[in-house]
Amino acid sequence: MTRNSVREAAPAGESEAADDGSGEGRDDVRRAPRRHRVLRWSATVLAVLILGSATTGYLYYRHLNDNIEQDHLNLGEKKVAEPTPNAAGQTPLNILLIGSDARDTKENQKLGGARETFGATPLADVQMLVHLSADRTNMSVVSMPRDTLLKIPKCTDPDDGEVYPASDGRTMTNQSLGHGGPGCTVATWEQLTGIHIDHFMMVDFAGVVSMADAVGGVPVCVDANIHSRDSQGHGSGLKLRKGTHSIKGEQALQWLRTRYGFEDGSDLARAKAQHMYMSSLIRVLRENATLSNPNKLRNLAEKATAAITVDPGLDTVKKLYDLSNQLRDVKPERITMTTMPNRYVGARVEPTEDAEQLFRLVREDIALDGKDAKKVRAEALLSDDPAAADADIAVQVLNGTRTDTRAAARGRAGTVAGLLAEKGFDRAVADQGPSLSEKTTVVRFPSADLEGDAQAVAQALGIPLGAVHKSTEVSGVTLVVGADWREGTAYKAPVTDDTTPDSAEALNGADEKACMHVNPGFTW
Repeated sequence: MTRNSVREAAPAGESEAADDGSGEGRDDVRRAPRRHRVLRWSATVLAVLILGSATTGYLYYRHLNDNIEQDHLNLGEKKVAEPTPNAAGQTPLNILLIGSDARDTKENQKLGGARETFGATPLADVQMLVHLSADRTNMSVVSMPRDTLLKIPKCTDPDDGEVYPASDGRTMTNQSLGHGGPGCTVATWEQLTGIHIDHFMMVDFAGVVSMADAVGGVPVCVDANIHSRDSQGHGSGLKLRKGTHSIKGEQALQWLRTRYGFEDGSDLARAKAQHMYMSSLIRVLRENATLSNPNKLRNLAEKATAAITVDPGLDTVKKLYDLSNQLRDVKPERITMTTMPNRYVGARVEPTEDAEQLFRLVREDIALDGKDAKKVRAEALLSDDPAAADADIAVQVLNGTRTDTRAAARGRAGTVAGLLAEKGFDRAVADQGPSLSEKTTVVRFPSADLEGDAQAVAQALGIPLGAVHKSTEVSGVTLVVGADWREGTAYKAPVTDDTTPDSAEALNGADEKACMHVNPGFTW
């Protein structure tokens, strides 16, 4: 099943949001309805980890497959190339979990509140990237606050051909879903982070409630009595006493939506509460013996397949089961939950320099818990494809030394092309086009048969092999001289910091003592 809907393009510029009556904040933007369901990440995790356990007859298998809705993976014009396999031939797996405030059914409307928003295009109010390491030993989760200001790329809806232009200014990230569907949210993430995304998964309000009921409850903790409701009626309605409680159904949805009452009342506090729920959920799924009950498993499989929307790469129970086998092997203590480092811009937020540090760690498949095995020797990264003779390797050299605060260093492409020529690369040519902006020097190649050539160029100049990347945006071996090499003829590789920034507020998946701080104004 695919989606079929009509939408209006979101306005350009920096968007402002207005509360919807539930108090959990919805943009004051009206769009035509989408008919497909959209994901709440918690239900999706349940689906991934449990689906494969419900094994019955072929007809029932077909029935479960028919339950699953699918949508297009990436609606943007530019795609990030898949990462280069490690020495063992393994590549990481990145799955974007997109949650929305869809109010497209009576059940969703009841759970979501605000009558005037019924039928409006859903907003991607929860976005989490799940990164499974290439060696499948660890998992990282990066949340992006829904209020993040960024540029949404041009997206084309393949169902009706409608083109949504790239945003002129920065727009809240949750509006990306209204630019053609979840594939535009994927394109937005790839544009911002440079991380290749393999799959996405989605579920709606009703799916969260039904899945939370099916699993039987998830333990959460608050450090004081809480009631998420203010004098104007804003809030999720969550009401709990101090301590740890097992929540399910509508109460689980309230926990995931609560902003009023947690810490400073921001979307950042809500993301922290969602991380705690997700960590606890994973532990429940690994340890709860009641899930061995066949009837419970059948019910969970039914609820899961009816709740989720996925890309075509995950559109069957078999594909989801294969994925679940990879995810369930990761121990909770090797799972790290983080929030994209950010700073306030008025009532919104924007990524900081620490955010790029976090994205780089994910791109380079570096575990956020700092427990990676000792790095393999550089020789192990060498391509099996032999390089051509230096004199036969065509190299295009570009000047990428421009930064946000400094103009490009003049003549750098010509200087470095000259260095290569001196070392025997007679076909090295300096590109005289406009300067680019690249933080570090990088060598790119378009196809596997040129990987050896690209590595030979890097080694000749002392550039680490880790800076050699496959890219569909180049037509041949391309060296971009970065802002880290603005002068001189000897390249000095920058010392990299591979630690997770403190501002990412990392939470370990095995931390059973985590407890949400309650704002004193919302106690009872």
